Amino acid sequence: MARDLVVAGIGRLDERAIEAADPPRMDEDAFRAFYDLTSRAVWAYLSHVTGEPHAADDLLQETYIRFLGVRRRWESDAHRRHYLFRIATNLAHDRHRRNARRETRPLDEERGAACAVAQGSGHGHEERADLRRALEHLSAREREMLWLAYAEGASHQEIADALGLRARGIRVLLFRARKKLAALLRGSGSEG
Repeated sequence: MARDLVVAGIGRLDERAIEAADPPRMDEDAFRAFYDLTSRAVWAYLSHVTGEPHAADDLLQETYIRFLGVRRRWESDAHRRHYLFRIATNLAHDRHRRNARRETRPLDEERGAACAVAQGSGHGHEERADLRRALEHLSAREREMLWLAYAEGASHQEIADALGLRARGIRVLLFRARKKLAALLRGSGSEG
């Protein structure tokens, strides 16, 4: 009989501890505001990293589903945003691993024309095509770092947090990625 009381007491204690440690959930209005502030940037990042806008749509949805499933307290809105990009990065990596057996096709004229129509034709088409070709020769991590640094304006610490790297190494990795991209662009400019 005394044993039942002890077990019952532990059960009540655990329930109270769980309730006390359980972070408050984001209500619908707070989530909607957070989504409105972040969804375009996350979609653009995923579209750039995967190279496929349709895949970015699916990954964006999965990113927010997983984000809502996380039960933790956030230090700040910036911390919440970086965690969101971390989830998006992990999902993009998982997708890349699943599709690793699929052969990558080089950018051909038909795909280039489709990109031009999607982005709007006019001045700069050749530069965008050169940049797209050069980016295809970078690793996924290099593309992700460059995107976060220059399209999103993320700091080295923010890039490290999003990609799961050490902040001290980001400066060197970004330098190498920029140098590699510049060499690729110089090579494509001389061939064309």
